[in-house]
Amino acid sequence: MNFEEYASAWWGDRKLADRTRERNESVMRLHILPTFGAGSVADVTTARVRSWWGKLLAAGVGEPSVVKAYQLLRALMTTAVDDELIRHNPCRIKGADRYDVPERPVLTVAEVIAVADSMASRYRLLVLLAAFATLRFGELAALRRRDIDLEGLTAIVRRAQAELQDGRLFAKAPKSAVGVRSVSFPAELLDEVTRHLEDFAAPGRDGHVFVGPQGGQLRRSNFRDDWVKTRKAVGVSAELHFHDLRHTGNTLASTASASTRELMTRMGHSSSRAALIYQHMTSDRDRTTADRLGAMIRSDGGMIPLD
Repeated sequence: MNFEEYASAWWGDRKLADRTRERNESVMRLHILPTFGAGSVADVTTARVRSWWGKLLAAGVGEPSVVKAYQLLRALMTTAVDDELIRHNPCRIKGADRYDVPERPVLTVAEVIAVADSMASRYRLLVLLAAFATLRFGELAALRRRDIDLEGLTAIVRRAQAELQDGRLFAKAPKSAVGVRSVSFPAELLDEVTRHLEDFAAPGRDGHVFVGPQGGQLRRSNFRDDWVKTRKAVGVSAELHFHDLRHTGNTLASTASASTRELMTRMGHSSSRAALIYQHMTSDRDRTTADRLGAMIRSDGGMIPLD
């Protein structure tokens, strides 16, 4: 069977969210079909897969894209084995289905505030909630006025905004049930939240909390230029992504003694894996505790007598 025809049928059988389907089809079109599309499924051998994988990396294709392309090809060929078109899956490169994610930058509280201070006024609260309520950009963009509880100091995450490559925006449900959650924000942000709702949010209970400069729905493209300009002005890492504010917030929450379960709830994760990573990152708190105990000992007159 022709590879491209089989791949097209394979896509048709898969239940995927629109954004995920669009992203995966783009990877298939750009990185897989140019090499394998014209031949048959049986022409995909381990040697050809290894050569294709190596050429993608040598051509400078980003490692995440190469990993995604390999994962898609392997999944398709697994189905081909199930359909008895081939006997063995030719995707056998050890480690090709994963990559080491580089350590992301973590800001100090002072740096977060400096970034917020330098942003356009309409985006100031966006930065503060990303860091101190650990919300994703899509979750922030989807917030409505009715999702903000000023008395309870919480933001309720009910949905997330996503954008297709053709520019269409749509609201989607979180990936899992725990993604729908109420997240507390510090009381110190109450005045910021109140002022933002008065000055910038769209009207009505269903009005978006964050909107673009012309009053339309917030898009990453509305925000990107301000973000890059602010990042340069403040002098934080040029590698800093907006999502790193959430990373910073999770790290700060762990430092503030949040338990694994509390971190999972705050982050909207059903797995403890990510929460445990943040707790591991702040394990040096034990050293700090010991150092503080030592300072107490010194201030109390010297060494503890031995029995």
